[in-house]
This record gives sequence, structure tokens and C-alpha cells, in this order.
Amino acid sequence: MTFIANARMYAVAPEAEAAWQALIAHVAAEAEVALGYLPYPAPQPLEDLWRRPDLGCVQMCGYPIALRIADVVPLAAPIPALPWAGGRAVYRSDLIVRADSPFRTLEDSFGHRVGWTVSHSHSGFNALRHHLLPHWRARGGPLYAEAKGDLVTARRILDSVLDGSIDIGPLDAFWHALIARYRPELTSGIRVLEATDLAPMPAFVAAPGLPPDAVARLREAFAAAVSRPWFPKLGEALLVAGFAPVDQASFATTLAWDREAVAAGYPLPA
Repeated sequence: MTFIANARMYAVAPEAEAAWQALIAHVAAEAEVALGYLPYPAPQPLEDLWRRPDLGCVQMCGYPIALRIADVVPLAAPIPALPWAGGRAVYRSDLIVRADSPFRTLEDSFGHRVGWTVSHSHSGFNALRHHLLPHWRARGGPLYAEAKGDLVTARRILDSVLDGSIDIGPLDAFWHALIARYRPELTSGIRVLEATDLAPMPAFVAAPGLPPDAVARLREAFAAAVSRPWFPKLGEALLVAGFAPVDQASFATTLAWDREAVAAGYPLPA
């Protein structure tokens, strides 16, 4: 079997995907693991990709890893080269509105329209729900007049805020930083009202069929990447400061947030 690589989650533009492909190629070469890069553009469902038996090095959100919607072996997670990450493999969601929105606080957006991506997304669903939960408890009921779900992608959240079909939505802050780098014209029309708490960063994963020795070598190669001569250029292009080792337990925070919201009777951000 030929194992595949993919960086769809953070392939925000062709330039970014090319950089991810080059980075994965360097890591795989050092690990002596043969991988074939498979483009997998939106709107193809990520959950179908994650369930493939030939995953060798594919980006996956930590919440579905914790939910076990696919049987995978976590390898390593990027450390965002952004001040809010503090040198750790963490991320957050930016709650975005149009730049010309009258909203100045999160509470100003209540009674309007919120959007979310898919229910197995951390940045586009679980983090938003966790952030809204205290407000929902205080109000004792729905915060928004309308909640538009199943928007699927971060790009659709961005576009929906810009075109006015939703008034506020959650945007993966690492994705936000990358799209601002490669397509600044798309982010010039939005601003961030608030950001959610930090949570474990999405990781590169493999299928259980990847031999254990190959898994071990990939983990070692990711850990060593920051010290390699090829890394600075690609790290700068991808806003990555290095990689941290991860396992299934690394993503427990996402499940804790899920359980808290469900136990409170708040299954959907609304």
C-alpha cells in the first residue's frame, strides 16, 4: 500500500499548500517513509479523508481525534509562530464580524445571526459553544435569533460574514493568520470581537496500518525538523515554529468542553 499525505486543513491558498507539501516531503525523506501527496480540496468531506486506511501524514482536527470518528495514530502537531500560542502546540478561534459591523462587544451580537461549520469541528463549533456557554447560562436561553450550521469550512465562515448572511462566526485563528498572509484582501473586511480559550492544535495523523517503526521515525523527524537547514524558509511561510509530539490523550480538553456543554443542555451554539 502507498500511504498518502495531505494538508487540506491549512492549505489556505496554493502557495500554502505547496509549502506544506514541501515540508511533509522533507520530514518523510528524513524518516525514510514513502508518502504520496494527495490533493483533497474542499468541499470534499474531511471525515471521509480521515477514515482512509492509507493515511500516512494527514492534518486532522483534535476534536474528531478525541471523538474517535476515525481510527488514527497522532504523530505531531504544529507550534504556531504567533504570540498567542506562547511556543506551544495550541490554537484558538477568532470570533469575527464585518469591519463595518456596529458590534463592539460579543454581547452586542446577541439576537442576531451566528454561524458554525460542522459539529465535529473544534475551531468552528466546539470552541464557539464553549465560549458562549457562560452567556447562555446567564441568559437562560438562546443567545441568537438564528444559527446557521453546517457551513463546513473556515472559508465559508469568512465569506458568510463578509456577504452578510451571518453576523458573527468562529474562525480558526491559525487559519486566519495564514489567509491574512496569503490573501489579505479577504481579511481586510473583518475584525475580531473576541477569541476563545486555547485548545490543542490539530495534528498530523496516520492510519493504524502504517507500520509502527514508520510512525516512530515520522515522530522523530517532526521533532527534529526545526533544527534542519530547510526548515526556516518553510516555517516562515507557514507560520510554524516547530512541532510537538502528541498522542490520543493530548486532545482530552476538547472532550471536556463537549461534555460540559452537553451536560448543561447546550448541544448547539445558538
